[in-house]
Amino acid sequence: MNNEVLDKIIKAYDIRGLVDEQLTTDFTFALGIAFARFIELEREPATVLVGEDMRPSSPDLADAFSDGVTSQGLDVIRIGLSSTDQLYFASGHLNMPGAMFTASHNPAAYNGIKLCKSGAKPIGQESGLRWIKQQIIAGSPISNRNLGKESRQDLLPEYVSYLFSLFPKGIFQNSFKGRPIRIAIDAGNGMGGHTAPAVMERINAVVDGIYFELDGTFPNHEANPIDAKNLVDLQSLVKEKQADIGLAFDGDADRCFLVDEIGNLVSPSALTALIAERELIKNPGASVIYNLICSRAVPEVIKENGGVPLRSRVGHSFIKQMMAEHEAIFGGEHSGHFYFKDFWCADSGMLAALHAIAALLDNQISLSELMARFNRYELSGEINTEVADTKLAISKVRGYFEKQDEELNFDELDGLTVSAQDWSFNLRPSNTEPLLRLNAEAATAGEMARIRDLVLQIIRNG
Repeated sequence: MNNEVLDKIIKAYDIRGLVDEQLTTDFTFALGIAFARFIELEREPATVLVGEDMRPSSPDLADAFSDGVTSQGLDVIRIGLSSTDQLYFASGHLNMPGAMFTASHNPAAYNGIKLCKSGAKPIGQESGLRWIKQQIIAGSPISNRNLGKESRQDLLPEYVSYLFSLFPKGIFQNSFKGRPIRIAIDAGNGMGGHTAPAVMERINAVVDGIYFELDGTFPNHEANPIDAKNLVDLQSLVKEKQADIGLAFDGDADRCFLVDEIGNLVSPSALTALIAERELIKNPGASVIYNLICSRAVPEVIKENGGVPLRSRVGHSFIKQMMAEHEAIFGGEHSGHFYFKDFWCADSGMLAALHAIAALLDNQISLSELMARFNRYELSGEINTEVADTKLAISKVRGYFEKQDEELNFDELDGLTVSAQDWSFNLRPSNTEPLLRLNAEAATAGEMARIRDLVLQIIRNG
């Protein structure tokens, strides 16, 4: 295949591209062959799990991939429609490698594949994608093995049961303030519409749902809850139904964002801090991973609860690697990804949502009250700026702040982070576009705006 096209679609952590133009059935057939060879090279179990989302192109692409795998003598278990964390559950529960066909929150014209080894261990550029790419370029000799077998298995009931097994028995049958808890959900026409009904029927709750119809054309809004405009409908639903909590899932339902009973967005950093606190109660003194664009409130809460905070670069492969190295119990990203040791260190939006619901049932106070003590700083949110030379722009920003009289800390774990006593910011380049991503925070809104605007002025005006 065209090396230039492969460079565009094989990303740092997964594969993603335009259907028919970049991502074709010929490609996924070749990918299936290469993945089968990779699995054998790694001495992995000789059965591959395949899940797919609701995009119109997913079945054909998954069929071709399965044909590629079975052509090499390996077996395939098709788990059918699934969320990405359902595929990770299957990989961990059955101890088999897997492939999930999804483009997550990307628009309808896209599709993609997330690959993992047995136990839901991630496969990124350094851990297999580069080798797989080279195999696709080289082409594979025709195999003289007997064809592997393809079978189907519905694992949704087992996935749901496993999630609930991670909480105290009966907690989700408790009432909230003397009545069933009221939960509003925007599934975004994505895979949350598949998993949420099966989960919610196990909770003593009144559920108000919108956009549960599985529709990969996303007729209502993009399934990307990190963009505030895609949360407007959920915020309205929460207020209309007087819900206690609102849940918004992205396209493949591996991320979850919360809206409180007032209709305000809950910061993913605050949710990271809440879950970290809950996990540390069960595992005193354990390590917790957080990425460097999380609020500084997160490591503060981890320390206050006797845990060991460990700072990571942005990206699931870095967090999962650190979780394994340090036997961390939990990891959170400000982008809405939450990773659990009890879930094979994989991320699960649904498991994060259940933690928030369980916390409400435990504390019997509103979500806004529950989260208030974790909202210690004013956050800018992520601001993207297109620049011609990201390295030069970062150098200019560092040069400016190095000349200031204020005592500052500089580090370059991922881009540039500059920290003072009352404020900090991270400026890092995109892996795939000529963009700089800025996240700033401070003790007050005025100070946050000052730092945010100053950094933006330097990178945009030089």
